[in-house]
Amino acid sequence: MLKAAQDMSSTAGAQLVTELQQIVGHHHVLTEDGATLPYRRGFRFGEGRALAVVMPGSLVEQWRVLQACVKAGVIVIMQAANTGLTGGSTPDGNTYDRDVVIVHGMRMRTIHLIGEGRQVVCLPGATLDQLENMLRPIGREPHSVIGSSCIGASVFGGVSNNSGGALVRRGPAYTDMALFAQVSDRGELQLVNHLGIELGGDPEEILKRVEEGNFPEASISWNAGRGHDDDYARHVRDVNADTPARYNADLRRLHEGAGCAGKLGLFAVRLDTFEAEKDPVVFYIGTNQTDVLEDVRRHILSSFAELPIAGEYLHRDAFNIAEKYGKDTFVIIRMIGTKRLPAMFAMKNAFDRLADRIGFLPRHFSDRFMQFMSHFFPQHLPARMRDYRDRFEHHLMLKVSASGAQEARDFLKSHFATHEGAFFECTPDEGAKAFLHRFAAAGAAVRYRNVHTDTTENIVALDVALRRNDQDWFEVLPRDIDDEIIVKLYYGHFLCHVMHQDYVVRKGYDCMALEHRMLPLLDRRGARYPAEHNFGHLYAAPDDVLALYRQLDPCNCFNPGIGQATKRRNWVAESVG
Repeated sequence: MLKAAQDMSSTAGAQLVTELQQIVGHHHVLTEDGATLPYRRGFRFGEGRALAVVMPGSLVEQWRVLQACVKAGVIVIMQAANTGLTGGSTPDGNTYDRDVVIVHGMRMRTIHLIGEGRQVVCLPGATLDQLENMLRPIGREPHSVIGSSCIGASVFGGVSNNSGGALVRRGPAYTDMALFAQVSDRGELQLVNHLGIELGGDPEEILKRVEEGNFPEASISWNAGRGHDDDYARHVRDVNADTPARYNADLRRLHEGAGCAGKLGLFAVRLDTFEAEKDPVVFYIGTNQTDVLEDVRRHILSSFAELPIAGEYLHRDAFNIAEKYGKDTFVIIRMIGTKRLPAMFAMKNAFDRLADRIGFLPRHFSDRFMQFMSHFFPQHLPARMRDYRDRFEHHLMLKVSASGAQEARDFLKSHFATHEGAFFECTPDEGAKAFLHRFAAAGAAVRYRNVHTDTTENIVALDVALRRNDQDWFEVLPRDIDDEIIVKLYYGHFLCHVMHQDYVVRKGYDCMALEHRMLPLLDRRGARYPAEHNFGHLYAAPDDVLALYRQLDPCNCFNPGIGQATKRRNWVAESVG
């Protein structure tokens, strides 16, 4: 009986693959394990099986793909750039009750400017870097910019995962306005247009008009909803609140496409853009006392007339690891910018897959080679930053607008006249290098692990939102946990009290068990997690968030298992034993 069911499933799967090939073309439907692996394996975590990876080239093709998948009763995982850190855009193992189809949207990279660039309508493959470059000539910028996001990260990924970023005034990526597909509790696929743009009633006509950017002024409602979290600047200033400023389970910042975690089939999102800051000023702060930095944070947020642009924290150990293991990333970005980096990383991944097949080359050969080559690069960090590294354990990079620079300058002079530590005002080149070094720290732990596979087991990466009134913010681990870790990298968005904590675990220790011992320590501190990377398959979502997911996706056919929920059709509970 089981064999007959498997044969039937195999036949239905083959029929679906054929139909998908007819919709998007044979070259854009991948089924071989080697070809699908980059889409089935997460950037840092997660891997599972998939019947196929489908790459639609238009919104109409994506609609038809979803229709075919829903009709066939398979699971759909919507995927953009696959740069997430918690496995939320890839399958999770082989424990699904239906076949899985990954719908990869990166062929659809269109961005439309509306309202003279005050807002944008982005399609599934649009990247933050692409959007940043499009807006720069008109003096505007997107919600997130380099330094607060992954290289190649997509706009959809940020919105779907309620991602935060480094820019203090803007909060998590958010919009009320989206165009999406949703499966009803009757199993029917429907297109929902909440873009605030009148596009007609026929789904394929709507999708064609969005693709073309056919938006007459009269069709656009400028009161359709918010294109960003416009309350965050006030919210983050409340330094006496006993809750975090932002975290993924905050229902106030979850609405339809925003924070949907792939439980909808997104086609387009409408977002606000922001006037670019001219001539910002960066102050580099160092101290050996955590309470000094906390005093700085509380004063800035509660007293400054104008909020800073960004305030990024970096611990000395993270500084050192990033200096060595993020050097090539730093140098390459300085040399060629960010535009060509996604293609370079794609080439690197393709080379690694080829090396794995060849067999005689060591694992992560490209990382080892690039790390070796980085030794020949000249010193890349300014002397004043390296001097502060030697003198101070804790580092804060404070970026302020030109109009707010004097207030910051006066405060820092007064503060450090009576407190331990020091600061200096960066030149424009020093400021750019300081934030780029902080950005490089985000990938340094992965490089360290890939180069030292003989001594490292893996990485435990925590994404933590501390309470806004938490003055004892720096983590001190118990000895029994600390002994299992080779190096700890602490960095984060300090003014928002969002910390990224990467732990490189010693060989032979169970990373999952170690994480499970760490999380209760955070619970006791009133912290929330994840802060901005979403639950993926690593974190358990709370009941109210799972209730929202069930509302968005009653059949549990989009990205099941997110937040460690059941993967079964119609949210049927997993069997025990």
